[in-house]
Amino acid sequence: MKLINWISSGLRAKLLLMFLFLTVIPLIAIGLVAYQKSYNTVYENSKASAVLTADQLARSLGTLFTDSSKLLELGNHSQVLHFLYSQNDTYEDAKEILRTIDSYRQTYKYESVLNITMINLYGRGISERRGVFVLDKNPLRNPHFAYLIDNPDVVLTVPPLDALTLDHPDGLQEKPAISIMAAVKQRITHETIGFIVIDVDASAVSRFCDEVKVGETGFFYIVDASGRPIFMPSGLAPDQVLPERDVLARMATGALTSYVDKSNGGPKFIFASSPQAAGWKIIGQVNLREIVKEADSIRQLIIVSVALSILFAVSLHFFISSRLTRPLKLLKNKMKLAASGFLESKVTPAGNDEVADLGRSFNIMLGKIKALLEQSIREQEEIKKAELRALQAQINPHFLYNTLDSILWMAEAGKNDRVITLVQSLSRLFRISLNRGRDWIPLEKEIEHVHSYLIIQQMRYRDILEYRIEVEPHLLPCSVLKMTLQPIVENALYHGIKNKRGKGMITVSAQESGRELQLTVRDNGCGIPADKLERLRRDLLNGRLPVETGEEVSGGFGLHNVHQRIKLFYGEPYGVVIDSVAGEGTTVTISIPRGKEE
Repeated sequence: MKLINWISSGLRAKLLLMFLFLTVIPLIAIGLVAYQKSYNTVYENSKASAVLTADQLARSLGTLFTDSSKLLELGNHSQVLHFLYSQNDTYEDAKEILRTIDSYRQTYKYESVLNITMINLYGRGISERRGVFVLDKNPLRNPHFAYLIDNPDVVLTVPPLDALTLDHPDGLQEKPAISIMAAVKQRITHETIGFIVIDVDASAVSRFCDEVKVGETGFFYIVDASGRPIFMPSGLAPDQVLPERDVLARMATGALTSYVDKSNGGPKFIFASSPQAAGWKIIGQVNLREIVKEADSIRQLIIVSVALSILFAVSLHFFISSRLTRPLKLLKNKMKLAASGFLESKVTPAGNDEVADLGRSFNIMLGKIKALLEQSIREQEEIKKAELRALQAQINPHFLYNTLDSILWMAEAGKNDRVITLVQSLSRLFRISLNRGRDWIPLEKEIEHVHSYLIIQQMRYRDILEYRIEVEPHLLPCSVLKMTLQPIVENALYHGIKNKRGKGMITVSAQESGRELQLTVRDNGCGIPADKLERLRRDLLNGRLPVETGEEVSGGFGLHNVHQRIKLFYGEPYGVVIDSVAGEGTTVTISIPRGKEE
């Protein structure tokens, strides 16, 4: 509880807490992100380096098999085909075949090829090491030859593990060899007449598995298409356990490229090379800790950096807070004086820092507060003046006198029905105008007020006045400012309809436009000349009152009063817009926000 009170009571404590939140937490977050990024980068780079090494060997091994497979072209040589098909070749024919093989060797420089052998289906063959020979048993007993009989278009790559179980045609096997086997077919009938076997030195592959390491203890080995290991490091430690056979089979087929094995001992990263020509895969296996070893040193560096940054941030806090609190205390005292009502308590700022700017802003704020108070007083006076003018327009002596005079002569003429209508309309007009002193009335009441006014005026000016009111029923409950339409209608009558020949039409309508309510008064009177219309618009925009000419006050001030009252009550975006064409008529549009329904 004491800690909370200490933090909430002093600015310095809050600044310390702010510094801790703004420095310690981001630094820890940055440290965690940096460590995670560096860990992932080191991990991915180490994996990529190991996979690249395996891919390089795979490409080298593929190049070796591809280059060595070119010797299979010997099976298409006419003398070789004749040797395999015929049983009565001479010694010179055999020597010619061996010279052809030697010519291929001289041309392509096959240093890794140990021996080339060709044998027909009857066990008679020829090789570089043994010359012409005859097997003592049927060659089709060899499973690889039997497979080639059924699949003559396939090229087999036989690892040393299988070559040891094969009865080699030449009987000589000085070193481990990888055998490349293919069927030899007769040119015309495409019938298999024999086989060609190329023995490639396997020591380069074995040496790679023995010498190339991944990390400190990782190693490579090679599996065939079924996932069976065929080349293993010679000095493999007993505790190095290979993945399950089905996992290796998935990696051999490409269904699985890499994964982390957590089943035996520590986690191990196991990955496979790209596909190789012989269908073999190079598998790499390394302890996962060796791959991310560099990330541990990066983590220690990040921890030290974050700790030093936190220490620097806290030291910087104590230095800056002492420089900030002194002028802020002075500003605080000045604000207390201003809050008590003394608006002359200004600050004398020193310097150009943010605190000095705050002091200057405080002085400007006090000046604006004084100006706003004066403006508020002026606006209240303007509201009162506008209300007085509106009241003056409501109690227009000329209008009241003329109406009563009309009632009198109608009564003398015995037009009692028209007298009743006039009195009822006049009663409704004044009742709605008073409205118990409230400024807001429903649009329905405002329309009724205008309607009563137009009834009275139509009885007086029956020969020149017609009117129409168009309001959608759902807009009638909307709340509007009292005495908004009547001054505009009065302007339309006295300044538009009365000054034209013939009957005039006044149309009062209300429409909904988005969130606004638009009230329109349109007449087809004499209109307003362009220069006078521009001056009237300018006066409305600048808030200037029109000059009195001795005519009815409502006729001169009605438009201005409505515009000013709307701006005062609703705000600047709203008000009165006037459009007119001389000789055609005038349209006045009043825009106000859509009020809530009463």
